[in-house]
Amino acid sequence: MADLNQPNDILVTGEKPKIPSGINVLTILTFIGSAIGFLLTVYNFLNAKSGVQKMEDAINSPDFEKMPAFAKKMMSPEALELAKKGAENVIPLTLIGLVAIALCVVGALQMRKLKSQGYMLYLIGEILPLISSIIFLGVASLTGFAGIVTICIALLFIILYTAQRKYLVNK
Repeated sequence: MADLNQPNDILVTGEKPKIPSGINVLTILTFIGSAIGFLLTVYNFLNAKSGVQKMEDAINSPDFEKMPAFAKKMMSPEALELAKKGAENVIPLTLIGLVAIALCVVGALQMRKLKSQGYMLYLIGEILPLISSIIFLGVASLTGFAGIVTICIALLFIILYTAQRKYLVNK
């Protein structure tokens, strides 16, 4: 026989709602990805100008013709121009990158608390770097291998988080 005197409401019992496994896994992966993104953003900030110089040195090197075709393609005149634009705009790109990482982390923390505003914060944090890359570097910044992988990962996580929205509440 059930005890009718036991409260069933979460607010009355004081128990925390359990995080759905999908949200749990996605947020953990978001924290890992954000940490990697933070490290890459700081590395790019510190090495943007020297990276351009190294690319120019490699292109002008007598050993350039001996390089494999895929390496030559990564050091094309278009890639060099993109690296130069990145070095010129390193400060705004770094600031936007750090804000986007913070939005993703805060959004993931909110979603762990099952709050729906976390999804919107995460979504903005995921899309913001893509838009800023197009604005500061041009569409070519998202057409290479790294750009395509970045877009695919962003879309995958957006789709997966969207599928978990049913567990989020408005608070």
